[in-house]
Amino acid sequence: MLEENSTGAEEAGVPAQGLSAERRERFSRQMRFAPIGENGQLALVRSRVLIAGVGSLGCALAQHMARAGVGSIVLADRDYVEWSNLQRQMLFDEDDARQSLPKAVAAAEKLRRIDSGLAVEAVVADLTAPGVLEQAAAGCDLVLDGTDNAAVRLRLSDWCFAHGVPLLYGGVAGASGMSAPLVPGATCCLRCLIGGEEEQKSGDTCDTVGMLSPAVELVAALQAAEALKWLGGRRSEIRRTLVTASVWPLSMRELKLPGPSRLCPACGKAEQARGSGIGEGTLARSGSKMAVAAIGSRSSAEEEASGAGSGSPAAATADAARKPRRTAVVSAVLCGRDTVQVELSEPRPLEGYRRELEAAGCAVMRNPYLLRADLPHGGTRLVVFPDGRVLVQGAADAVEALRLCECYLVGSSS
Repeated sequence: MLEENSTGAEEAGVPAQGLSAERRERFSRQMRFAPIGENGQLALVRSRVLIAGVGSLGCALAQHMARAGVGSIVLADRDYVEWSNLQRQMLFDEDDARQSLPKAVAAAEKLRRIDSGLAVEAVVADLTAPGVLEQAAAGCDLVLDGTDNAAVRLRLSDWCFAHGVPLLYGGVAGASGMSAPLVPGATCCLRCLIGGEEEQKSGDTCDTVGMLSPAVELVAALQAAEALKWLGGRRSEIRRTLVTASVWPLSMRELKLPGPSRLCPACGKAEQARGSGIGEGTLARSGSKMAVAAIGSRSSAEEEASGAGSGSPAAATADAARKPRRTAVVSAVLCGRDTVQVELSEPRPLEGYRRELEAAGCAVMRNPYLLRADLPHGGTRLVVFPDGRVLVQGAADAVEALRLCECYLVGSSS
């Protein structure tokens, strides 16, 4: 059950005049909106959110949260800025693409320019890797879904429903999108709403139908409005519906969300969503500061466990590598640009890769966060992160991506 937040800022011992004159001026128009007011604004300032994925939706969500005055924002994304992103990912510019900056890093810098008083953390990592989501979401009052990947979304849902943290789901493809606030103890989880990974493989993606920027902004606005309700202490006004919408042609439909399923191990046993909406996250915040983090590389033992079984995708790609000991594994296929993510089981310093790739005839660019190498035969690129993740762009398939990593990044060290 969603209950009105009865713990206002004044009841928490913080007077309404706690905002400085400058901050009061900054948020004056928003504070004049009666459902928020001064107490709601103080609640926003003391809130902490995780934005999972800093692409099209994530950029729009980050702007909304920063400009609304949410005090602490964690940005998590495993990717970097490319020229094709600039059409719809509003926080990025040409300099970010030229430098191949990680999206989380580039977005964090833009948010600091919007509001220098904002506490923003950039996490450059895969949220499905062991321990990454747990660290990124520590102390967060809310998780906003800005991802384009079913595996990540479902991982977010499982974690949120296990820890009593609301998940604001959103997705866009073409000119259409959808949004739903998923609240542990009150609504179904994402698995019950959209199914598992297999069910998502047949749906539209940005690979197949592209993406229109106005559709992104519409879905992000729907998510952001619910975030302000929850964080500002207006829980009872959270909608319990799935909204599907299109901007071309214009249409909108609203469907009531199912409640928790007793048969579902996630939402059927979910911890009731809690937190006052004034920054009281459900996990301890000590040690949660990560600044720019590159975390979550897997150990060899963990890789062996994840690939156990001759029929698993990890085992199949390892066999294709024709190595007596597995040194890399395909972990994901990214949406939008024919990119495969490979994880190296024994990553080395980026400088070593740089020397070897240049010696092999590759055009190499390196910044403090990653190394980018255009392979000599043209049309294929390797982007290597310190945690051992490699984005292989332009490979024919996952097997080819793994072969290129074995050839240029693993074989070069022997």
